[in-house]
Amino acid sequence: MSTAAVDLPVTWAPRRNRVVLLILCAVLVVLFAVLAVALPDNWQFNDRVMMVGSGLLFAAVGLMLARPKVTADADGLTVVNFVRSRRLAWAEVVRVNFRAGDPWVMLDLADGTALAAVGIQPAGGRDQAIAAARTLRDLVEHRGGPAHR
Repeated sequence: MSTAAVDLPVTWAPRRNRVVLLILCAVLVVLFAVLAVALPDNWQFNDRVMMVGSGLLFAAVGLMLARPKVTADADGLTVVNFVRSRRLAWAEVVRVNFRAGDPWVMLDLADGTALAAVGIQPAGGRDQAIAAARTLRDLVEHRGGPAHR
């Protein structure tokens, strides 16, 4: 896919993972709430509150795992990983790497560091991940600074 065919902004995210995780989070919250209500009478109120809290904690972890995405717009990239987000100008990204066996795309940055772009990963389909990585690579080559062309 050429960069001319890409309408910006574009977002890549492992959608299948996200759907499964969001459903799982909802099920966990409901399950733990039902368990808290259905506990035997010898369980105290604090135990029931902790049961609901445990469900909410597990759901929070699931929501954190559902966060990753990569968004490209006219000014650069926004990489959202499990805990952190980072905004990058196009000129900051030197290369897009996605080798066989890699769990997700790695971005080589102009400052000599690398940044995982977890939003593009083969878990949602290897072919889609490869196509997304190629599109991102083409965007980086097309939109990067003069030193990157």
